[in-house]
Amino acid sequence: MGDSFEIARSRMVAMQLAMRGIHDARVLEAMRTVPRHLFVPPAVRHYAYTDQPLTIGEGQTISQPYIVALMIQMLSLQGHEHVLEIGTGSGYQTALLCQLARHVYTLEYYPRLAGRADRILSRLGYENLDIHVGDGSQGLPDMAPFDAIIVSAAAPALPGPLRSQMTETGGRMVIPVGSRQDQHLERITRQHNTWQIEQTERVRFVPLVGRYGFHASSDAADDVAGV
Repeated sequence: MGDSFEIARSRMVAMQLAMRGIHDARVLEAMRTVPRHLFVPPAVRHYAYTDQPLTIGEGQTISQPYIVALMIQMLSLQGHEHVLEIGTGSGYQTALLCQLARHVYTLEYYPRLAGRADRILSRLGYENLDIHVGDGSQGLPDMAPFDAIIVSAAAPALPGPLRSQMTETGGRMVIPVGSRQDQHLERITRQHNTWQIEQTERVRFVPLVGRYGFHASSDAADDVAGV
């Protein structure tokens, strides 16, 4: 079974990522290395390397591999960065970030998901991370600033606290912004008191819950790409 997962992972990288424009060699190698099947529920493990999001509980998903790779590539990580991840989810993206950055601070709204991700990441030997539970829309001001921020849930607008927690020179953030039903990925780059916003791919993520996100009591849209 291990060999079949390795073959499926290599095929995923070649067919779903490289052929669709993912060109960052470090991102491709991380995607080739991290065992995505260990982060999904056993019932859907055989779909781990297909080009689709998968349900992980609490109304959340693990995003399709292409979206994960695209968002991480947009961060332009070199290896020295301190990264803030909003939406730990399954922990899969966290593992990729741990391989590509110096340290990862990851924040999850749902305690059960955070606990499960923590157990998997610990079992795989990742140590350059801290997992927190709380309102992701407010970030982690006590640990700021961050060289890079990645948000794995859709916000109605760019959350002010996250914007302020970006490193003043060269800080960048990738976040889906829009309505519950329709969003675009935005790449924000900070230079002192100027934030440059680049709108890219059209996507559909689960909603960001919290003070600067969507209200938890509202009806959630079906997601195409999630946490």
